[in-house]
Amino acid sequence: MRIGKAVQYDRYGDFDVVELVDQEQPSPGPGDVVVEIVAAGLNHIERFLREGRLREYVDLEFPAHQGVDFAGIVRAKGAEVKGIRVGDEVLGHAPDGGAHATWIRVPSEAVIPKPAHVGWEVAGGLYLAGCTAIAIVRDLKLGPKDTVVISAAAGGVGHIQCQLAHDAGATVIALGSARNHDYLRQIGTLPVLYGDGEEARIREIADGRPITAFIDNHGDESARTLAAALGVPDERFVSSEDRRDVEIHFLRAPAGDRAAMEDLTLLTKAVEDRRVQVLISGYYPFEYIVDAYEDLAEMHSRGKVVVGMQPVETGARLDWYRSEKARDLRDRYAEERAPQTETMAGGSATPA
Repeated sequence: MRIGKAVQYDRYGDFDVVELVDQEQPSPGPGDVVVEIVAAGLNHIERFLREGRLREYVDLEFPAHQGVDFAGIVRAKGAEVKGIRVGDEVLGHAPDGGAHATWIRVPSEAVIPKPAHVGWEVAGGLYLAGCTAIAIVRDLKLGPKDTVVISAAAGGVGHIQCQLAHDAGATVIALGSARNHDYLRQIGTLPVLYGDGEEARIREIADGRPITAFIDNHGDESARTLAAALGVPDERFVSSEDRRDVEIHFLRAPAGDRAAMEDLTLLTKAVEDRRVQVLISGYYPFEYIVDAYEDLAEMHSRGKVVVGMQPVETGARLDWYRSEKARDLRDRYAEERAPQTETMAGGSATPA
């Protein structure tokens, strides 16, 4: 019998509590499917859960298993499962965690078909960030008359919110660091730099349009004050705490949760139609999942960080994937290209 691996931790803590333990392929219950996972997403809230920050919101029994997003291939199904065949490609969520593993057993209601033209890494990281984004944007009822400010706009949830809001016809002002502005322009937003003077910069780029909504993904305590100064009504301000509550709902949504599966289906269709493009900025082999979470924790990644359970290795080195990420390469070159001067014989200073 083939032995797989699963992430497990037996106490609250940092990355040092994470273990990769052996896993046998599970057998399905009558209404279950067993999925061999190809790719699975990582989410900040899963790290917060492991660190014990969400104890008052989520009951956790040890040993706990990590991961909610996944995409993979059905390898077995229960006798009562209809409409799903062994060999089908699916994506979905793990209501009790455990998607960071070789296999997962879930009720059949927890998966939907994976479209052929949606890549594994995108499908594997779609559920939690995508459902959170679509629920928040939908509840704001954005339209062509709206101008919405979205903070942490290049993040896993934020970059999907930006595209959904743009797709609804709204003007999107995206708060983000300078390194993300080119990307934010590519997805149809008006990027604005964080920090002192951001209210004036927002008003300038809004060019007379009233700011009608504000989504705070950053968790900055000053966001509500900024939104109020911009004239955003209280009922159209989405705080980071509001987002947390939405995310926790989807984190532990039961397999039969209609809203979760309808939202995932709608978002998957939007991805298939290229109305939403999910950015994967970090793709790690499963055995390097701690490295993947450390990458996510640095808060520098755009879009999603994902692990692949069976990535193809093209060389003999186990650390083959450790080529420099595009985002880091660009930053390094920007630093190296910073103007340097040297004094020429004539006494003039010329860029090096």
